[in-house]
Amino acid sequence: VDAVRVYVNSSSENLQYPVLFVVRQQKGVLSWQVPLIFRGLYQRTYNYQEVSRTLCPSEPTPETGPSDQIIFVDVSSMAPFNVAYELLVTRLENFQLETNKAFNFTASPSQPQYFLYKFPQDVDSVIIKVVSDAVYPCSVVSVQDIVCPVYDLDHNVEFNGVYQSMTKQAAITVQRKDFPGEQFFVVFVIKPEDYACGGSVPSSIHGNVNRTWNLQRTKNLQVTIVPSIKKSVYVQAMFFSFLSFLSFYLGSVVVAFVHYISTDMKLTVPFGSVSIAGSGIMTSSHPITASTPEGSSYGAIDESGSSGGHQLSSPERGPPAGSDTDSSVEEESDFDTMPEIESDKNVIRTKVFLYLSDLSRKDRRIVSKKYKIYFWNIITIAVFYALPVIQLVITYQTVVNVTGNQDICYYNFMCAHPLGVLSAFNNILSNVGHMLLGFLFLLIVLRRDILHRRAMEMKDVYTLDYGIPKHFGLFYAMGIALMMEGVLSACYHVCPNYSNFQFDTSFMYMIAGLCMLKLYQTRHPDINASAYSAYASFAVVICLAVLGVVFGKNDMWFWVIFSMIHVLASLALSTQIYYMGRFKIGKFSDLGIFRRAAMVLYTDCIQQCSRPMYMDRMVLLIVGNLVNWSFAIFGLVYRPRDFASYILGIFICNLLLYLAFYIIMKLRSSEKLLPIPLFCIVATAVVWAAALYFFFQTLSSWEETPAESREKNRQCILLGFFDDHDIWHFLSAAALFFSFLVLLTLDDDLDAVRRDKIPVF
Repeated sequence: VDAVRVYVNSSSENLQYPVLFVVRQQKGVLSWQVPLIFRGLYQRTYNYQEVSRTLCPSEPTPETGPSDQIIFVDVSSMAPFNVAYELLVTRLENFQLETNKAFNFTASPSQPQYFLYKFPQDVDSVIIKVVSDAVYPCSVVSVQDIVCPVYDLDHNVEFNGVYQSMTKQAAITVQRKDFPGEQFFVVFVIKPEDYACGGSVPSSIHGNVNRTWNLQRTKNLQVTIVPSIKKSVYVQAMFFSFLSFLSFYLGSVVVAFVHYISTDMKLTVPFGSVSIAGSGIMTSSHPITASTPEGSSYGAIDESGSSGGHQLSSPERGPPAGSDTDSSVEEESDFDTMPEIESDKNVIRTKVFLYLSDLSRKDRRIVSKKYKIYFWNIITIAVFYALPVIQLVITYQTVVNVTGNQDICYYNFMCAHPLGVLSAFNNILSNVGHMLLGFLFLLIVLRRDILHRRAMEMKDVYTLDYGIPKHFGLFYAMGIALMMEGVLSACYHVCPNYSNFQFDTSFMYMIAGLCMLKLYQTRHPDINASAYSAYASFAVVICLAVLGVVFGKNDMWFWVIFSMIHVLASLALSTQIYYMGRFKIGKFSDLGIFRRAAMVLYTDCIQQCSRPMYMDRMVLLIVGNLVNWSFAIFGLVYRPRDFASYILGIFICNLLLYLAFYIIMKLRSSEKLLPIPLFCIVATAVVWAAALYFFFQTLSSWEETPAESREKNRQCILLGFFDDHDIWHFLSAAALFFSFLVLLTLDDDLDAVRRDKIPVF
């Protein structure tokens, strides 16, 4: 295909009498004026005396020879005086781009360039890679169908095809099926101003001064068109994704089988010895039942006739064993309305040395139902949250496909593999791990739940009075949250941008919060937060995250308010934890809280400064408050632009701090870590370290302009299909799964330890 380029130059700067050029061809008309005027921000104008345009190429026909083209060029001006101009018509030698061959050229606002590319026979998809050594001037890369006229000026390049803004790097994936003629134009336009690419707005914004930047706005570009991946790579990537995580299922089946065999071998001990041990344990529990009646609170039958715990055991005896009709409200109605029990709470929970039996006194069925609300609530939240999200991202993807504007979504364009209507299928596929491992965790929890129920029905004494009380509602909620993180992360990656980033992080906050609640619930089953207050707190956090994304960039007032909320919330939560929920604020009009707080400080810090009443809790809370205050100060001073990740960092640091405290206290209490939780802790640490390495390999950033974000784009690194962020998805799913298993198995060593021997910390 032959192409012709027309160059014109006029010395006239008279905008009242421009020189008009009209080029008539076989299939179209192209016209422009000299000086050529471009408009920028605030209606600024930029004038160019030199203009160079490529004419729309025509295919040779039988009537004309292969190199004959008839072109008419009309030059006119309404000026009452003579105007000098220069006209030069040249034939382009390198108009058609070749596969895997780099081509260098120069363009400017008044001298755009475009080239032709034809698909080779065996190639269904190509990636157009454009690079430049200079950041500015800002440019636009466009892919347009073979239609005349070609839109190659700043004010009309967005009218047709697919386009991206560019500073130093751009990449567009083009599929053969989108171009029936199996060929397309690649158009390069230089913008008259740089603000669209993140550059500074020109300093002079007053007046209507004409600006002539002929030489300063040229840009050297290099374009290379390379074949994209074949369909077989898609199949390999899908097999890899699913098989990698199905191997976790296989490993879980092996562990369950080994556990079953080992349990079966333990049960082959002669029956008589087991029954003797059982009866001995039951008799030894009677003194504890009389003093702190937890023996009846988890389904134990008080065979001794001891009357010490008749009030607390009445809820267990009231309904038949098989009836599970209690509503969640009964949690308060059976216990907390009784004044003598209220005073009993104060006596027990403010003891210096607490044991698990002191904080597991409530009816087991009612407490379990309380924690099941976490599961049902998170399902409701997930459905109501996910449906609008899915609708919105489908709309985003449709807008991208219809308008061709690839500046809407912040992909890693160097490794964005389309499938169907999706522009970056690899970023969506890599989230399958969250869904598969979340479902596997639900199955593991379900197995434990079923075994626990069977043991309860058999009145197994080890289940009733030994080990950590088993409540699975929070574990189920964590499994659902992990699956929903995968769904919402996939939705976010359909079209990642500034306005939908909270979709990707909302369930991360909930996962971190649920893990902290579960860790606290382990040794405080009676006084953990209710599902309603917990989810209400998460809702407040998500609201703050959205406000932070909107206002957190420049507004100092937001950071002051947020830091105050952060510090006050830390202090309030610390007070609740320190006094095991027995610190009551009372009515809003009760200002005595300040007097009581001063008395506590005076008593604990001045009178007996050498040792607080609850030493371990005090150390944890001091360190925790220092960490949170440090976060608050850091936010005030530096005001990080990525506010959502800043909040997530606060959650994760608090979770890690609490988990480390829990494990240290567990080891201090002469408890041990069994092989499975120890393996899970090591695996969690290793996988999280690897995952975070890939997380910090920034491949795009919606905090910047689309063109600046593309400077961070990188090639695929796994199977030619997945990039660094996809590997972060894979590893973070595995890391979260191992983290959940740590919480699930951490206290398995206590299954044969009486609850009145298990310390609370």
